[in-house]
Amino acid sequence: MKQQERQPFSETIWDERETWSRDRIEAFQLDALRRQLERVGHTSSHYRKVFAEVGFEPGDLKSFADLRRLPFTRKADYVAGLEAQPPFGALAAVEPGEAVRVHFSSGTTARPAPVLWTQADIERWADLYARYLYAQGLRRGDIFQCMFNYAWFVGGLGATLAAQHLGALVIPASSGDTERQIETIFQYGSQCVIGTPSFMAHMAEAAEKLGRDLTTSRVKMVCVGGEPGASIPGTRERIERQWGAKMFDCYGALECQPIGWDTAAQLGPTLAEDFIYVEVLHPDTKEPVADGERGVLVLTHLDKQACPLVRWWTGDMVVRDSRTAPDGRTHARLAGGVLGRADDMLIIRGVNLFPSAVEDIVRAFPGLSNEYLLVLDDSVKDPHTGFLTGVKLRVERAAGAPADLGERLSQRLREKLQVRFHVEVVESGTLPRTIHKATRVVHA
Repeated sequence: MKQQERQPFSETIWDERETWSRDRIEAFQLDALRRQLERVGHTSSHYRKVFAEVGFEPGDLKSFADLRRLPFTRKADYVAGLEAQPPFGALAAVEPGEAVRVHFSSGTTARPAPVLWTQADIERWADLYARYLYAQGLRRGDIFQCMFNYAWFVGGLGATLAAQHLGALVIPASSGDTERQIETIFQYGSQCVIGTPSFMAHMAEAAEKLGRDLTTSRVKMVCVGGEPGASIPGTRERIERQWGAKMFDCYGALECQPIGWDTAAQLGPTLAEDFIYVEVLHPDTKEPVADGERGVLVLTHLDKQACPLVRWWTGDMVVRDSRTAPDGRTHARLAGGVLGRADDMLIIRGVNLFPSAVEDIVRAFPGLSNEYLLVLDDSVKDPHTGFLTGVKLRVERAAGAPADLGERLSQRLREKLQVRFHVEVVESGTLPRTIHKATRVVHA
């Protein structure tokens, strides 16, 4: 079927699958899981090895509980797979010639990690994004201004294809060039904009300085992703007030596009349960938690071809609500969006930062002791949104260290990690010691 021939299921719902009964969703998922695991076990060298190690045969899958015989796939597994089978990794389930696109991670903690897509993957991705944009209110003929980055980042092209798939007119604006973005909104009558919440907040402040009132523009939808924000009530209320439009949470990751997006009801991202099988597990016991309880989101692709994932440990803390929504959608949603991380990953202006990346630099930098502390207090947060704008780092001066130690370390960190650090140098012995697990991140 050609993309332009795609017709919505109803005036408010893109795909009939969004209204399937819970029984039908689960029957579909179990059948799709069997097919997917059979294929993945043959085509991915990583999963072929994993299945063999635990004695798992895809035909053994009789219920969802059987999936729990398999171990989690974590980011470290993906990175190890890249080292074992460069350049596209052991998790890839197609040959490079069968793929048509590759996107990359930011490379904050290591070399940028590639993720492949086949043509079928891209068409599926575009249709799912279109499903969500339609649910949020975008329609054929609307003007869609995409302010996600197009360089390397996964969001820009994905959103563009989806809006085109739906029949909207796309302005591929990318990020940056704030004044031109604002003028474009008013000159061409953009009705939907998409980007990170930080950039949307920045746009609102810039427009005010330019004397332009965004509430008088034609924008009716502010779609955001790439970092937390849209599901944080204070942030949502502030940006919606500044734009005079509804803001929607668009949740995804490089490895899984999409996971779930808001609908017009704004009840939390609705999961694409015909694309992913979802588990919500206790972060310590790894046992399933009931709806309404916090747990870590774990995902398994149902039909991803190029880089399928089985039991992908996202690290994101969520609360699942499987009740049918008031608008008739039956797929489960994440009440309150992503509530935090099970690990210590930080997001600073859209850049993912792990403390281990800081430790790698600090430990190799001359003139320092072994101890350091990351302090997240109000001095490194946006006073309006609460978003991190930088990181405060306390380090200890070793004997003979130069007077400009803090400045040099701050510069090195900025160069390597693309994040602004406020370095405080204290005397040796000032920071706490421990013989067990050290606390490296302090929320003050």
